[in-house]
Amino acid sequence: MARIYARKKGKAGSKKPAIPAKWVEYKKDEVTQLVVKLSKDDISTAKIGQILRDQYGIPSVRDVTGKSVMKILQESGAKKEIPEDLLNLLKKAVLLHEHMAKNKKDNTSKHGLELLESKIRRLVKYYVKTKKLPAGWRYDAERAKLIVQTAK
Repeated sequence: MARIYARKKGKAGSKKPAIPAKWVEYKKDEVTQLVVKLSKDDISTAKIGQILRDQYGIPSVRDVTGKSVMKILQESGAKKEIPEDLLNLLKKAVLLHEHMAKNKKDNTSKHGLELLESKIRRLVKYYVKTKKLPAGWRYDAERAKLIVQTAK
């Protein structure tokens, strides 16, 4: 898949086994309990997948349980009110706003902030359309700062 602004195609990333891994000794319930336990320690879903892969030898949660990490967390009631990818972009935008307050003539960062905010708006539009966010939810820099502070 091509990058949105770089005009390049990325090929980085770990490769999963072609067939369901037969060396995995964990059962479906054990993996589900591990995911819920790790989420209670405020670990992101991507980090949970990495921990399960690197420390427990589970290459794919979906192959073992039949569900994604996010689906397991939703069923256990550990769902966040703002999706994780949007929250990460909001954190980045807050940091860039703080940088721009100190460095007003940094035009490169200003352009990066514009691109980041447009990405946030597109993602918000998608989440409102799929009803993962309320209908009147809008991006605002001050509101994002409050959301990031409460999320810490």
